[in-house]
Order: sequence, then C-alpha cells, then structure tokens
Amino acid sequence: MMTGTIASLVAAGALVALAGPKLRARLMLSRAKHRSLAGHSRMSRRVAALLPRYAYDDAMFFSADDASAEIAGRRRAAFERLSDEIRTAGVRTVGQTAEATPFISDLQFTESYRVPFQFSPRVQRQLPAGSFVASSDGVQVTDLDGTARYDLTGSYGVNLLGYDFYKGCMARGAERVGALGPVLGAYPSLLADNAARLARISGKDEVSFHMSGTEAVMQAVRLARYHTKRSHLVRFCGAYHGWWGDVQPGIGNPVPAHDTYTLADMSERTLAVLRSRRDIACVLVNPCQAMHPNLGAPADSTLVHSRPDRSVDRAAYSAWLKELRAICTERGIVLIFDEVFVGFRLGRGGAQEYFSVQADIVTYGKTVGGGFPIGVVCGAHRLMKRFRDDRPADICFARGTFNSHPYVMAAMNEFLCHLDSPEMEALYRDLDATWERRTASLNRRLAERGLPLQVAALSSIWTVCYTASSRYNWMFQYYLKAAGLALSWVGTGRLVFSLNFSDADFEAVAERFLAAAEAMRADGWFETGALATDRAIKRRILREMLAQWWHATPAPHQAHLPPPLAGEVAR
Repeated sequence: MMTGTIASLVAAGALVALAGPKLRARLMLSRAKHRSLAGHSRMSRRVAALLPRYAYDDAMFFSADDASAEIAGRRRAAFERLSDEIRTAGVRTVGQTAEATPFISDLQFTESYRVPFQFSPRVQRQLPAGSFVASSDGVQVTDLDGTARYDLTGSYGVNLLGYDFYKGCMARGAERVGALGPVLGAYPSLLADNAARLARISGKDEVSFHMSGTEAVMQAVRLARYHTKRSHLVRFCGAYHGWWGDVQPGIGNPVPAHDTYTLADMSERTLAVLRSRRDIACVLVNPCQAMHPNLGAPADSTLVHSRPDRSVDRAAYSAWLKELRAICTERGIVLIFDEVFVGFRLGRGGAQEYFSVQADIVTYGKTVGGGFPIGVVCGAHRLMKRFRDDRPADICFARGTFNSHPYVMAAMNEFLCHLDSPEMEALYRDLDATWERRTASLNRRLAERGLPLQVAALSSIWTVCYTASSRYNWMFQYYLKAAGLALSWVGTGRLVFSLNFSDADFEAVAERFLAAAEAMRADGWFETGALATDRAIKRRILREMLAQWWHATPAPHQAHLPPPLAGEVAR
C-alpha cells in the first residue's frame, strides 16, 4: 500500500513538473491580454451573440438620458428640422440611395451601423444618408443634387494628395500603357521602376504586388510563417489589418481564429510573452493605433457616451516600437508594419521614418496605387523568397490574376515619381508643423466657446473626442453634414484630410465645425439629463439589455434567474 502511495505521489509530481511550465506560459499569455472584451476575442464573440436588438420608442428616443420634457422637446424639434432639410436638399441623392440599398449588401450594412443600434431604425427613416456622389473638385465632393461639401472622408485613406491629382495619375497612366491594355501575366516595363522605387522608400530588398491591402497583409503573414516555421501571429488589441480571419479573431468573424494571439498594446506583459514563447512567427503593427491604443477604430455606431482622447505622443509610441523591435530581433520574430492606411501620409518613408523604427516587412496600399486598387509587400530577401533551394516541393505560394495590371502599375508610377519631386519634399518638411498648428487652432477655439469637443490627431488623421458624457454625441455627424462637411459612414470617429487643404480651405472647415457644434448645443443634444457620467449611462444600457434578454429568453431557461429590476425595461 505504501508503495502504491509513493508511486502515486511520484506520478503526481511528474505531472505537475510537466504541466507547470505550460500553465505558467498560459497564465502569462492571459495576463498579456487587454482587460477589455476587445482583448478577449472568444469572449467578445460569445457576448455579441447574446446581445439583444431593441429600439427606443418615440418618447425614449429623445430622453434616453432621462432628460426633462423641455430638453426632449428641443431635441425633437431639431431632429424633425434636420430630417426636412436632408430630404429637401437631397432629393436625388437620398432617392437613389434608397432605390439601390436593397441590391447592395454593403449599403445595407453601413446604413444600419451609422449610430448606436437602439436609435438606428428611426435615424434610418428620418435622417437618410445619401451615399452617391457626382463629382469631386479640389477638396470638395458634390452629390447628385449639386451640393458641394468639404471632403473629410479621405476615401478610406486613398486620397492623400487630392482627387484632382489622382485623376491625373489615372489618365496619364492609362495613356502610357494604352497600347498594352489589360495584358496580364507578362509585366509592363514600368513595373521594374516601381519595384526599385518602393525598395528604396521602404529600405527593403524586394517587392511583391497584390490586389488590396488585405491581400498584402495575408501574404506578409504567410511569408513570416513559412520562413520561421512557426504558427502564430501576434496582433494588438483593437488593431485593424483587413477583414480576413486570422487578423480579425473576434466580432465580425463567424469562426474563431486558432493561430492568433491578441495582446495588449504598449504593455510590458506583452513583451514578456514575446520573450518567452517559441511559436510566434510575426508581430503586426498598425501605426494608427497610436491614436487609440487597445481600442478599435472609433465609429459613431459604438458611441454611447463620451469619447476621451486616449492618444499617445510620438515619442512614447516610438519608444514602445523600439522595445518591440529589439525583442523581435532577439527572438527571431518577424516585425510587420501594416502601413496600408498610413503609408506616405506621415512622411515619404512612412511610419518607419516617422517613428524611427525599421520593420522586417512593410505593407502598403491605398494611395500608392495612384487611384487604383493595390497592395504591396516589401521585405528582405530572406523573408520574401517563396521557395527553398534544397526542397523543391516546399514552397510558399501566392499569385493573383490582377496583381500587376498595367493600368494600376502606370498610375502607381505617376504617384511614385511625384513622391520624389521637390514639391513633395517641401510638403513633407512642413507637414507636422502644419497639422499641429491646425489642430491646436481648432481645439483652442472649441475650448474658448466652452464646447465639449476636442480633436486628437495623427498628422492629417483626426478623431473627434467628446469631453462630456451624452447619449447623443453621435448626432454631431448630422450637424457636420448640414454645415457642409462630408464624412465617411463611421461618422466623427475618423476624419481624413487630403494634404492639398490650403489654410483657407482648412479655415472654412473649422468655421463649419464650430457652427455645427454651436447648433448641436443649442438644440439640447449636449445636455446630460439625469445620466451625467459614462458609468451611469453604461449601467442604464446594461439594465436595458438584461431586461430585453430576459423577455426574449424562453421560460425554461429563466427558472433559476432573478427577474429584471422593475422599471428597467426599455420603454
């Protein structure tokens, strides 16, 4: 019996010895995740699946913060006025959008997610968005009704130098390869010049071309896995790297990602994980996260209270990237800068130059295509090679029919040649000073007028920050539109200026911005009602959701659950 006990203890000790390191590694990984739901992709998917949809009725829509009857009345009158103005001024634009939406799945999605879902049905009916435009000129876009607005959409980042510039790139490029047409497989001769220029700009040895930024990131990760013989990628909480599965492991992906670690940005615990694990092939960095570390790209659809400024300064983010660079070098981890969005917007050498950190692989897209779709991967010889000399069947395959379309390559060449011009050299030299001055000027005027807004910026990329809690901050996008500013479907979460905004153009935008904020305050949307803090607002929304979930859950599942608090069911 004693012998059996000793054997059991020895076996248990051996099991602990074997399991101990794995348990420690797992604990370390868990601690390196950001504490929010965004940092726990599996949990976020589960919670999202339980979230009930409900909509506010007529009374609740204007007093979701328990505002007084007087404030709710001002809001209602303003809402009706805005509705009339939109329908009157945008008959053709709104009409064509309504006709096209049933046939276009993207429009159905964006129209449903411009504002928090509790408000969405009424907003869609009464504040319809016009999604069609007729022309662009200078820094303005004109809709189908002839209304011109200053463009703050940036065409998702494509529009770096102004639409007129890209019209020229596309037209001149098409003329240069007109004799070739859509010959694919063989390369247009100017592709060689594009590759050489991109290699110099990125500081890398080789280049490959792809159809989109998402494809470029996919290939960069695949190459990292191929050459390191490791399985996992690391992405940082909140960062966007395209819509493919491995880099979008949480909400939005129907299935969980198995070879992805989502870790906290700017965290010593994350660095400890990178030092200790042997299965990490690469780390992805989206430099735009300096504006909102560990948070997703801001959108008015998720704006349920305030939006504080969480940005970090250039020096702090640069210091973090340098630490990350050193550990990746030490551990043989491929450091990938995803510059699809910010590439060439921060400087000619992109984020690598801006933050003084060299990545192993850099991806570009959007603006570098000269107005056409494109994705680019730049890396060292050792990481870009897609086959092994000693193992002929061991390859890393990646091809695409339209990866080097002559028209795209020609427009790209126009862009890259312009990038080397004295004009661009002067523009980049003064870029930071120009946009810092503009940001400070608008923020100063907002503060002087006592308006509860500020803007945070990464050069010409802006986020509107709301300094006071309100259930209705999302309404600001409609006031900006009425004042003559065009925003993308995410609303005030991201404003993207093209670099051809003159001081006069910017001043016109600033005046419209201020006028919109003054009008929104006058109409009572910035009033707080009884819910004056973020905490109070979040607790109220949670109670509403629990009440809705309770009433939607079949009775057998409620047997051991407490009833919702009286009076907390959404009206």
